[in-house]
Amino acid sequence: MAAALTLEQWEARAGALSFRHLAFVGGRFVPALSGKTFSRLSPADGRLLTQVSACEAEDVDHAVAAARKAFDSGSWSRMAPRGRKKILLRFADLMRKHADELALLETLDMGKPISDSLAVDVPAAANTIQWYAEAIDKVYDEIAPTAHNALGLVTREPVGVVAAVVPWNFPLLMACWKLGPALATGNSVVLKPAEQSPLTALRLAEIAAEAGLPDGVLNVVPGFGETAGAALGLHMDVDAVTFTGSTQVGKYFLEYAGRSNMKLVSLECGGKSPHIVMADCGDLELAATKAAWGIFFNQGEVCTAGSRLLVEEPIKEEFLDRLARVTATIQPGNPLDPATKMGAIVDEKQMKRVLGYIETGRADGGEIRLGGKRARIESGGYYIEPTVFDKVSPTARIAQEEIFGPVLSTITFNGLDEAIRIGNGTIYGLASAIWTKDIDKALKAARALRAGLVWINGWDEDDITVPFGGVKQSGTGRDRSLHAMEKYTQLKSTWISIR
Repeated sequence: MAAALTLEQWEARAGALSFRHLAFVGGRFVPALSGKTFSRLSPADGRLLTQVSACEAEDVDHAVAAARKAFDSGSWSRMAPRGRKKILLRFADLMRKHADELALLETLDMGKPISDSLAVDVPAAANTIQWYAEAIDKVYDEIAPTAHNALGLVTREPVGVVAAVVPWNFPLLMACWKLGPALATGNSVVLKPAEQSPLTALRLAEIAAEAGLPDGVLNVVPGFGETAGAALGLHMDVDAVTFTGSTQVGKYFLEYAGRSNMKLVSLECGGKSPHIVMADCGDLELAATKAAWGIFFNQGEVCTAGSRLLVEEPIKEEFLDRLARVTATIQPGNPLDPATKMGAIVDEKQMKRVLGYIETGRADGGEIRLGGKRARIESGGYYIEPTVFDKVSPTARIAQEEIFGPVLSTITFNGLDEAIRIGNGTIYGLASAIWTKDIDKALKAARALRAGLVWINGWDEDDITVPFGGVKQSGTGRDRSLHAMEKYTQLKSTWISIR
């Protein structure tokens, strides 16, 4: 990796970069059948990066047909486990070989700091592919405990054609969270990247082909949600959809499944995660640092963002002072500058949405302690100051709705019971955290908080071995860990009578 490159060197590389902009179907790049394209603008400065093929229903038909042909041929689905393992390991190695290019594409496309793309996104994506490759020949089927005159075999089989629809905030990593287990279990995949960030997905497909993935096993259809996304959800020959994105769009995919072939649907949707700090927290400086990064990392464009800071009344002022000092070190800058810790919002539409929520927070009586304005206007890009609200009502819109930007709502409470009540008081249930030195409080909160993830005295610590996903309207199913492989397979029971 070229972590030591300067801003000027990264800018030079960006200027020389070649963008893959066509759809990838059946092992080759092809334009959209309609000839339509859409513009990808750089969040950093608003300039045009490239025109990308805008796939629609007919393109999805071709991609699904290519995936089905590949699946039925058995070139991947019936390949020996060690063969699939070898190819996916080569895929991960090639991702690392092209790490600088993938990181640069990620930063140019969605605005995150190049240092994060290099240190977080690309390594985690490659590690995901490698981990599932290693898991292929370590997952066993079962023999049921039947009577002596019968043999009951319980085997897992790939579901077939999987549509993977991924978001724009971690385009590469979220794609690999889907591709790793889906490919490891023998499926063919049609990947639909978000229209805001299609560039790494297209390059990823090319790298997978270079690694030896058979034609048609991985297809990429860039396009809009209401066209390409809906076509995948409604397609009668797609066996499963795995989606990460907003709760509203997740509901669309449930509707699409009901209107079509009852395909399997797994969803990782929105969040409004409570970050609870008790008066007996202990290390306030560490908690304040984690709270700041828990909302401002990746410009707040994180589904698990700790966007609701619940602080117990006796320590609130001291805690917010500490939070302010940490936040002062996390300010918007040029994403290609290695020193930048907070980049640009993905596009102008999302920037305006976040700024609209800031105005709503003011109107609802919230008090802005930090930030609250657009930043770096002269750059032509889409930047917002890290923003901290105080005196927010638990029922205010900014405390109830997912903003997906650098906006923190501070809510005070007295006692653990009130904290849990407020923490559970949204439609979401993705992540949560509690800071306390009292093990009883910690365990009580962990059991009472309705969330798929609970951190105790920490935030955002994770590992590929630990399941990721939510409850309530944050979704169904899990990414990461061996459990993720379950949603890309179906159980088959084979009964053998012994005469």
